[in-house]
Amino acid sequence: MRRLGVLLAVVVALAAGGAALRALLHRQAGIARRRIGKPLGEEALDADRVWRPRHDGVPIELALFGDSIAAGLGAERRKDTLGARLAKGLARAAHRPVRLRTAAAVGAESSMLAAQLDDLPGDYRPDVAVIVVGGNDVTHRVPVPVATAHLVAAIERLRGRGAEVVVGTCPDLGALRPVPQPLRSLGSRMSKQLADAQALAAVRAGASVVSLRRAVGPFFVAQPDEMFSLDRFHPSALGYRRTAEALLPAVRAALAPREAVSAAASPRP
Repeated sequence: MRRLGVLLAVVVALAAGGAALRALLHRQAGIARRRIGKPLGEEALDADRVWRPRHDGVPIELALFGDSIAAGLGAERRKDTLGARLAKGLARAAHRPVRLRTAAAVGAESSMLAAQLDDLPGDYRPDVAVIVVGGNDVTHRVPVPVATAHLVAAIERLRGRGAEVVVGTCPDLGALRPVPQPLRSLGSRMSKQLADAQALAAVRAGASVVSLRRAVGPFFVAQPDEMFSLDRFHPSALGYRRTAEALLPAVRAALAPREAVSAAASPRP
């Protein structure tokens, strides 16, 4: 009965124009911020290097853009960041070294993808770029059309540099246990709305898409203690491993035509 009463109160607040609901959500956002805090700081580990240099061949150029997930915040070792996990998996599959460049930044919204691209050297040509972004757009209430427009612009710029692009769409914010209800359910709906819009826009712009909500969301819901790091907000080493495993097939598929051309052009022994 108590939950029903809360639900009715929310419905009444919505019908009345939402002022009471907005006040409730504002209070709950403050609660969530206090619960999560910043025990991990605001700087992810630097994992940029050539991974698996023992392999023969010219390194595959892998670049990561987006927010703290793409940057790897929460991983306690460089090899456990999302970028390192992807680089190692790609090197293992392609039998070539992989040079990782991480342009992603903690706290980034989709509007900040442009600055991440601006900071790249003019002659840098990634073979494949992975973008994971959207969570901060939801928490900062960025309109979906605005966020997706920035994503599309980044995809187009990367493709203009000759890169294949893979987008991991906005994760399910409903998996964040420190966020109280009904704010958590609202976050889940808003993140799904953004993820669906990102997927449609990214495909139209020529990128491959992986739904992180569907691919790894259930793991974060069912195993929060294992999948989240200390702050219960960012992925743990296991969370990044699962996320990399979800993204890697799309990364490999995006590169497959290039690998075929490279193999055909290589001199036979």
